[in-house]
Amino acid sequence: MKTICLFLLISLAVGCGYSSNGSGTVAAGAPSITSLSPNSMAMGGAAFTLTVNGSGFANGAAVYWHGTARTTTFVSASQLTAAITAADIAAAQTVPVFVKNPGGTGIYMNQGGQSSASVSFTITP
Repeated sequence: MKTICLFLLISLAVGCGYSSNGSGTVAAGAPSITSLSPNSMAMGGAAFTLTVNGSGFANGAAVYWHGTARTTTFVSASQLTAAITAADIAAAQTVPVFVKNPGGTGIYMNQGGQSSASVSFTITP
């Protein structure tokens, strides 16, 4: 009786392991930025919508302004828009802008989202 119980416990422990049924989404590849519109603004201006053109944008991608994600709208695989606040352009500087695609989900959740190279946005005095 003890042998049967021991065998049963081992079977249950093995049966509770990881199961790959293929559900989840694979992380998208790295996006690429070809242009920003506008690509510069005068400091002290009003909030505006930044259009990011490129390729490989996945639904759920985020535009990063100086390292911080901005509210982003997915338009297509080649265009995103992002809300830039007046505070974001309060001082003259060059701001790095990049896009990060979402990571994988489900069984692919260990796949991090990939980022584009940075493109410079100029805030003029």
